[in-house]
Amino acid sequence: MRLSLKTYLTSYVLITAFILSYSAIADTGTPIKISVLKFGTVNWTLETIKKNRLDKKNGFELIIQPLANTQAGKIALQAGAADIIVSDWTWVARQRQFSSDYLFAPYSSAAGSIMVPNDSAIHSIKDLSGKRLGIAGGELDKNWLLLRALALKKGIDLQTGIDTFFGAPPLLNSLIKQGQLDALINYWHYSTRLKADAYREIINTHEIIQQLGINKTVPILGYVFSEKWAREQSISLNNFLTASHDATQLLCTSDKHWKAILPLTKTHNTLTQQLLRKSYCEGQIKKFSAEEKQAIADIYSIIADIGGEKLVGTVKQFDPNLFWNSGH
Repeated sequence: MRLSLKTYLTSYVLITAFILSYSAIADTGTPIKISVLKFGTVNWTLETIKKNRLDKKNGFELIIQPLANTQAGKIALQAGAADIIVSDWTWVARQRQFSSDYLFAPYSSAAGSIMVPNDSAIHSIKDLSGKRLGIAGGELDKNWLLLRALALKKGIDLQTGIDTFFGAPPLLNSLIKQGQLDALINYWHYSTRLKADAYREIINTHEIIQQLGINKTVPILGYVFSEKWAREQSISLNNFLTASHDATQLLCTSDKHWKAILPLTKTHNTLTQQLLRKSYCEGQIKKFSAEEKQAIADIYSIIADIGGEKLVGTVKQFDPNLFWNSGH
């Protein structure tokens, strides 16, 4: 049967539209939804992925969902509204006790620290006795628990010997500048901002871990996701992790790419920007082998003893299967 010219042209247009539509879908790639703090430093990495189309080049489409707080991200993951969030392995370990199948892929080893004014008389942990200490992250924050563990090793009980104030990171920075705190434990980028203002670091989390007898640099934060989703989307997930690594490399080796994300640092101070970049790049994960995994298990045992059931629930045994194996 011969087709009329009109029918032929109509069919040609429809087929062409279908091909273009399919190509567009294929070009976009698998969508990956990541929920992160609106002003979190992981956005430096994610925006670099988007600006340089590293998601498209790696066969996925990154969808960034900014949130107001970390709890919102955890809720989004649990509700299936997000594929990935950023959290630490302590949270993942606890969730796996409640039949959650979450996994952890390391993202950064940048660590928090204890900061004091430059002219402070505080020079060591023992000098904290009788002082006002601000703590970010709450009473179960691993930085605080590790500090308590080290203090106990030195015969100091920080739970009874100091005044503690728990609060949001920016609030704590503001309080110490107003003289309402003598020292504080804060996340790495807030500590870095204080360093730029001539505040002094007493000790950081990695140094605390080393003094507790664990001589490995371990990741502090990582990408967290469902094991079911990860196994179904293993290629896309591994491609995302590759893009994340490549974006970090760009930020740490290229001034052009670093300058592109400077507005996200929320500071115009050149020294602060330089120190933030330095700390961010020092946090790159250069090695994550069985030794680092064992070190995390050892650290978990320490903070489980200090944090007790509030932190780890009823099971103190660390689950070694919570780490994502890219070979899956």
